[in-house]
Amino acid sequence: MIDRLQTLTHEELTQIHEASMDILKNTGICFNSEAATNLFKKHGFSTKGNNIFFTEENIQAALKTTISKFTIHARNSDFTVSVGENDFICLPSGGAPNIAMPSGEQRNAILDDFITCCKLVQTSKQIDMGGNIMVQPNDVPAGTAHLEMIANYLIYCKKPLSGATGSGQSAIDTLELVGIVWDGKSNIKNKPVMAAIVNAMSPLQYSEEQTGAIMEMANYGQPLVLSTMVMAGASGPVSVPGLLALQNAEILAGITLSQLVNPGTPVVYGSTSTQMDMRTSTGPVGTPETVAIASASIQLSQFYDLPSRAGGSLTDAHFPDAQALAEGSLMLSTVIRNGVNFIYHSCGQMGSYISMSFEKWLIDEELISNLRRIMKPLVINEETIDVETIKNVGIGGEYLTHPKTYQQFKNLSQPNLFNRKDYEKWFQAGQRSIGQVASQELEKRLDSYTEPELDPHIKKAIFAYVKQRKEIK
Repeated sequence: MIDRLQTLTHEELTQIHEASMDILKNTGICFNSEAATNLFKKHGFSTKGNNIFFTEENIQAALKTTISKFTIHARNSDFTVSVGENDFICLPSGGAPNIAMPSGEQRNAILDDFITCCKLVQTSKQIDMGGNIMVQPNDVPAGTAHLEMIANYLIYCKKPLSGATGSGQSAIDTLELVGIVWDGKSNIKNKPVMAAIVNAMSPLQYSEEQTGAIMEMANYGQPLVLSTMVMAGASGPVSVPGLLALQNAEILAGITLSQLVNPGTPVVYGSTSTQMDMRTSTGPVGTPETVAIASASIQLSQFYDLPSRAGGSLTDAHFPDAQALAEGSLMLSTVIRNGVNFIYHSCGQMGSYISMSFEKWLIDEELISNLRRIMKPLVINEETIDVETIKNVGIGGEYLTHPKTYQQFKNLSQPNLFNRKDYEKWFQAGQRSIGQVASQELEKRLDSYTEPELDPHIKKAIFAYVKQRKEIK
């Protein structure tokens, strides 16, 4: 098979690794945390202030305790997922402070928008988990917003959780709230029930908040999705190979810390790196470079036998238009084809993470469904080839009324949103754009939502913890 997408050779991957080791050994990584620094010192690492220096032996020792595949348990086992090897899961957009409206205008996201996200995750056939900061609500205090989001997610959705990791305290709050649902934190010790997404602060450092989140989550053996968001030409080298070496060093350092805290803690190798656009002074995410970085990062994760994280339907468009679909399709199809395991921002993301569109969310779900179908292997055997039927129909015959067609036509794909009507029927149906179709489907989805059952005592305990923590604030 001809494949024009670059596959990095073992020699090329080794060269990136060796460059990262040079950085780790001679420049080091700053963990802005005395607790982390003391832990590194305890294990014999060379330090200078909060700068930590790593040897090849340090990194390899950490990698030996990682695992290539793990399970994230849901309180309803039907929603339990696997991450790693040939399995992949999808999560929605995250972090956007604004909602992109069908009119093209934007407004501030509020907590009700987050709850809508919870309902869409619960009712989705394509989205496997959700959680903290699916949108950033502006109508609740920033310092306690994570409490509101985690609590509402646990109430409105039964799928696995992406935990709050803005700080060590937010990680503690997540563990406490999830522990309530699981009848005590002891029941989730080294039992993955969530994933914690933590980004390094490029170049070559982790903030005190990020470090605290790693240590708290690792202490309970909860999976860590360790990522970077290097911008080529701004927070990292302008060349993609140089950027890869830098981000690789940051991720390996974060992995090492997690394994020192609790060997065997599941980790995912992630990248959200992109380029700096020198003309606009922005960090665009719908670029060819973003796709190339994601592809190379997935290959690096495989080099270390680790699950991978990459972006999903990323776009710089501010409206669910052709640009949004083109950029999103390019990233999604590339990373799924390359073997990604954990897809963040798989649906809904707009405007370089600044906004989220509910309409684009549903359009992206359709795209994911199609990609899952494309990636499904063909079964080639005598039964599926069915030469006898071909011979029976013969030259110039028809298959429409054949019994085999009736038996199997439902196995063919059927769109939920995408148009397959001819022009006349489409015109008579109102000439609706894909965005208009998605708006109508959104109403249907939300109308069909049923809140999952949750023990009233558990719900009461969740609200009590949130109230207590907000009072402390």
